[in-house]
Amino acid sequence: MTRQQRRLSRIRNFLDLERAGKRHLPRPIHGYVANAAEEGKSLAANRAAFDDYCFLPRALIDVSCVSLETELLGRHYAAPFGIAPMGISALSAYRGDLALARAAARANVPMVMSGSSLIPMEEVAAVEGCDWFQAYLPGDEPGIEALIARVERAGFRNLVITVDYPVPPNPDNNRRSGFSSPIRPTLRLALDGLVKPRWLYETFYKTLRHHGIPHFENNHATRGIPVISRHVNRDFSGRSHLDWNYLALVRERWPGNLVVKGILHPEDAQRAKTQGVDAIIVSNHGGRQLDGTIAPLRALPEVIEAVGDLPVMIDSGFRRGTDVLKALALGARFVFFGRPFNYAAAYAGEAGTSHAIHLMQEEIARNMALLGITDIRQMNMSRLRRVP
Repeated sequence: MTRQQRRLSRIRNFLDLERAGKRHLPRPIHGYVANAAEEGKSLAANRAAFDDYCFLPRALIDVSCVSLETELLGRHYAAPFGIAPMGISALSAYRGDLALARAAARANVPMVMSGSSLIPMEEVAAVEGCDWFQAYLPGDEPGIEALIARVERAGFRNLVITVDYPVPPNPDNNRRSGFSSPIRPTLRLALDGLVKPRWLYETFYKTLRHHGIPHFENNHATRGIPVISRHVNRDFSGRSHLDWNYLALVRERWPGNLVVKGILHPEDAQRAKTQGVDAIIVSNHGGRQLDGTIAPLRALPEVIEAVGDLPVMIDSGFRRGTDVLKALALGARFVFFGRPFNYAAAYAGEAGTSHAIHLMQEEIARNMALLGITDIRQMNMSRLRRVP
């Protein structure tokens, strides 16, 4: 057994990944990944929502053959889950976006590349099977049109527009951990890196040596600011005026599948459907934006009722295979995980990501068998009961 295999053998579930990520990453980088808005009420609600439901298994069913295969937006995937978009993941893991994309492609599950990533989208789109890109819209029509044209040229076919970020969230928790965007070089930051030698060499040093200081590569049609800078500020102020007219512009310009992420209100879901989107992701940004929001799992049934047969996906707070099955029973077509895969890539790169995908596939398949179902499409409300 190799050293890496021994390290991965200690990771048995996504909760282990969180602990491993905290041990591996410097304080500011871990603080960014783990960050939740203000008092963490949204984050806590996301996890607590799964306790609203319990399972009702059936006995003596032949479950010797279980299938997780799922169809979504015209493509068949090996499992009903994928990797959510995560900004600056190349600071957590060496070439993080590529590590995530390659592992996802090998396993035939989707990975959504973040618009706040540090590797040019064209490099990630070159990975066979990587065809999802998430964007935060620029604040003007020419900027939006130029970004959409670049995404199309790169070869992506699924464009995810995140709509729950009109202004940046409260930064107090990030400041407490020493994180800023861009990162400000300080003596404390240097000390935080020195006490994590594996990350310092395998991620930070190798990135600087082979690729130089990373930049925000994909927020616009052109290269953005460096991720480490003492004097440059990252400006989000130009987005606060965006409204439904801008989504209509995207729909007009984008020829592929258009997905809207960050929907919680059923009326917003209905309006997105009328504007011609192809799918919706119910999300509260993992509890990172507005504290005290409803958990996506609790918002899911009303959203599905509002949009009928439009595919509805979900993220935020998912950690177990049982979490995935509860969302599918409530009507979600697909589930996305964020932080756990960031930790997996940080801990062991592409191999860590592949290990995490395999762990979740095993959990879901095992739980399906224990429920008495053999096909993921059989997971419905007949297998759940709401806890009084």
